[in-house]
Amino acid sequence: MTRTIRIGTRDSELALWQANTVQKHLEDLGYATQLVPVKSTGDIVLDKPLYELGITGIFTKTLDVAMLNGDIDIAVHSMKDVPTALPTGIVEAAILERANVNDILVHKGLNFLKEEGTIATGSLRRKAQWLHKYPAHNVVDLRGNVNTRMQKLTDNDWNGAIFAAAGLERINLTPENFMDLDWMIPAPAQGAMLVVAKEDDEFCLKALSNLNHKASEICVHIEREFLRELEGGCTAPIGALAKINGDFIHFTGALFSLDGNQKIEVVKKVEIGNEKGFGITCAQEILNNGGRELMAKIKKNLK
Repeated sequence: MTRTIRIGTRDSELALWQANTVQKHLEDLGYATQLVPVKSTGDIVLDKPLYELGITGIFTKTLDVAMLNGDIDIAVHSMKDVPTALPTGIVEAAILERANVNDILVHKGLNFLKEEGTIATGSLRRKAQWLHKYPAHNVVDLRGNVNTRMQKLTDNDWNGAIFAAAGLERINLTPENFMDLDWMIPAPAQGAMLVVAKEDDEFCLKALSNLNHKASEICVHIEREFLRELEGGCTAPIGALAKINGDFIHFTGALFSLDGNQKIEVVKKVEIGNEKGFGITCAQEILNNGGRELMAKIKKNLK
């Protein structure tokens, strides 16, 4: 184990927490490691909504390039930020045990829920689901890392902002004034951490195989399969969640219109061991139930 594994990561507090977690796991196994922080385009360009930037994997591309250039050996990502198709030569090496999958609302009081209000989020998925439940509300764009977004909420007169529970929990930033949005279907793979490596790097692949959590891997792969089948390379308001309960995997997935008025949902279960292609089957049900037309409309509106 004389080789030092260079761990690439974004330089936000949350990304560094994730990278440090992987580093500790590897060092506990006896591997030597080094953190290599890299700033991504998604962290630099904060004045445009993500979908307007038109780049697949905006938070991961910089690390992909660094890996293919040989500057880093592995990279740690929030899995929900990773495109469903990885670059040629890069493969999944480990999916760590999943954390809290839910979204939460950080708020300044909840009286506004029964009247007009303003909520902030940079996610089309969160915006569509919020407007589906609260059509009278206004949703504004919110970008930046977790700390930046929390500060923007403080500095503006918004009623609240939506965050992934896992992100705030990981860096101890969850405030007292939050509400669990257990009705909101999370992003595919939300709460999961993914480590990638080069497909021909047997040393790193072997090291990282010790970190893989099989149950989490099964669930997020179904969710991402569902996303890939629906999306076709387009950013869209899509939620998906697979959970293992006893001998079955229970799945809920949905596609929303951009304004939240339309919701096409699928709820299914499959026995563990029979899940191959399950995400595709669920996506096809959505597509055949009006989803194909809705996706065409979304793609047209986002151009």
